[in-house]
Amino acid sequence: MHKEVVRMKRTARILLCCFLLSLFVLAGCRQEEAPLPDAGTEEPAGPADSTELKISDYFPILQNARYVYQGEGNEYASYSVYNDYTAENKVQQRVDNGGTVMAKVIAITEGHLLQTFSSGESYYREDHLDAAGAEEILLMEPLAAGTAWTLADGRTRTIANLSVAVSTPAGDYDALEVTTAGNGDTATHYYAKDVGLVKAVYVSGESEISSTLSAIENDVPLTQRIRFFYPNVDEDRIYYADREVDFRTNDVTKDVIAGAYQEVPPGVEKVFSVNTAVNSLYRGSDGLVYLDLNQAFLTEMNAGSAYEAMILDCIADTFGSYYQTDKVVLTIEGGPYLSGHFAFGEGEYLEADVTDAAPL
Repeated sequence: MHKEVVRMKRTARILLCCFLLSLFVLAGCRQEEAPLPDAGTEEPAGPADSTELKISDYFPILQNARYVYQGEGNEYASYSVYNDYTAENKVQQRVDNGGTVMAKVIAITEGHLLQTFSSGESYYREDHLDAAGAEEILLMEPLAAGTAWTLADGRTRTIANLSVAVSTPAGDYDALEVTTAGNGDTATHYYAKDVGLVKAVYVSGESEISSTLSAIENDVPLTQRIRFFYPNVDEDRIYYADREVDFRTNDVTKDVIAGAYQEVPPGVEKVFSVNTAVNSLYRGSDGLVYLDLNQAFLTEMNAGSAYEAMILDCIADTFGSYYQTDKVVLTIEGGPYLSGHFAFGEGEYLEADVTDAAPL
């Protein structure tokens, strides 16, 4: 009973986190866009000429930068944004508010700023730039006061003003104001030129929640604490070490983790040899991790059956822990795993079990 209550509370917390993130980080998850009405013909407010303004002016796609937002009104209104992956006119954001992590893909296309994908509990790095999902228009050209469109749930999103003074801990900005109204509540987002989102405010009745830009950290990595498992053959035991691993924007997850795994701490044996390479690594829609290694993993292993069994256990524990699953499918050069001691056929997988592992 206690475990079930804890699980329900954790689920409720995550749902609340995801809801707040959907309000503050540009957009939420919708099934589809309703047909758009006429954009509007009002003259833009402020000194800027709307014909010169482009969405890219208000949504810069940066690498190795972290945006930090200070929240008020709710514990999950504070969050940080790091760009895990970028492509031409497209970015995958990692949004972390301390309660959960969301992956969001935002694209600039044909005069629209679109959210094209969103996934909750995305604690591991995985490239979703080309993933298909629900789309929502966040901004639409012309960037002029009065430009408006309707969302699938009936809410109306409007560019209300082109020049609003917004003061934040990160600085003072002349911002574009976008309001989203409906269902008895209002969300207002402020975008500054060459900066991006600087403030978001959500009002429902007498309740107000806000997230305000507090810092922009440039030329910084995403640092993840990853647990690596290693065998100790003499003791017939598996040990683990938690290490901080840095990822830069567009780093390939499999290569960074493979390089880190080749470094062996004292007191344990290696899992990946010097020439071991990860050909592919991802978590499938079935919840299994798929890991394909090169032939060097086998040819350079030089291990008896007991040592090899421990190495395989360590692989399952390491990659299962990172991807938060207990099933890892291991292949070699795209084919079945086949060594002198073990063979795995199609549909077979390694099972992660960290209960007996000890810290180094």
